[in-house]
Amino acid sequence: MNYIPEKRHSSEYKEEDLRVLAERIYELDTKVYEHLGSSLGRVFTKDRERCVEELVWEMLARNQGHIVRSDLALISNMARTIQERQVKKELMIEYDKILSDVTSLPTSFAEGDVLNEQRSRLNKTSLHTRFSEKDHTIICIGRTFGSGGSEIGFTLADKLKINYYDAEIFSEVLRRLEAEKDHVYDKGGFPYILDQENKDRYVDTRPAFATEQKVTLRQKLKEFSRYHGLPKKDAIFFNQSQLICDMAKKEDFVVMGRCADVILANNKIPHISIYITAPFEQRLRRVMSVNPRLSEKKAREMLNRLDKKHVRYFKFYTGLEWGKAMNYDLCVNSASYGIQGSVDMILRMFKGEEE
Repeated sequence: MNYIPEKRHSSEYKEEDLRVLAERIYELDTKVYEHLGSSLGRVFTKDRERCVEELVWEMLARNQGHIVRSDLALISNMARTIQERQVKKELMIEYDKILSDVTSLPTSFAEGDVLNEQRSRLNKTSLHTRFSEKDHTIICIGRTFGSGGSEIGFTLADKLKINYYDAEIFSEVLRRLEAEKDHVYDKGGFPYILDQENKDRYVDTRPAFATEQKVTLRQKLKEFSRYHGLPKKDAIFFNQSQLICDMAKKEDFVVMGRCADVILANNKIPHISIYITAPFEQRLRRVMSVNPRLSEKKAREMLNRLDKKHVRYFKFYTGLEWGKAMNYDLCVNSASYGIQGSVDMILRMFKGEEE
């Protein structure tokens, strides 16, 4: 489905400026790959012109910021593995400049806060870290749709200078490691695009919540053999779980969803688990601000549907209640702090700093 986003706030930016920014992102990916030669390959594998065009479109579209965020996170994750210190420093400086320019865009994924200013005045707190010197810093974040949790996780990882993994990045990493790609997702962006035939309807572009195709008996038998008798989604969940545990032994990172906190706890790997949410009405307003042509009725239906899917997924794979305070180290009402305020508050707690 081809979709040309409505160019709102056209006076605030020029498309040629976005093209220059897209070229910089593509160049950074090229430089990282040239210096790294990673077995994971590069982020942008299509021809240069096509990649630049797609990046420009993603920066123009208000509801596609999560894709740019994931692309940048994957580039920075790979750049941090470069051994030459000076090269890594130069590339990370360029990454910081690009990230700053992207987040300043009127269509940026960083726009659209969830702050409730009255509640934000009430909160001051502190928490000390549980990690020893030999342990890696791992922060697991669960979040409700529309609470700004993905933006908080991404910004937190950037502030701590550690890797960031969301479902999109996990899928890409698993694909590049020749693992099968899951059809059960936990993405936290706003992947809904306007249906050109029905202007009051938004279409979910992710396979995550798409209607499942009917599987033939032959396909079932093939998958039964391929996944050793396990249903495909179960086999892939265990595949992801192993990847998370392997990563935890090698690097510091922020991971979004994937039941990562329970997986790490079961494997006795130190981590901090955070749950981010906001009042339903506050999340509703944020979703509608990100998708201004989405009706209130459709937005309510979408939020209720996605909340139920998160509950079922988490319960099925962990046996625990998703969003229940006792299952997390920290629960954050992002409406009390806003996105940047939530990041600052978590950083203060994580570092054990007192105001």
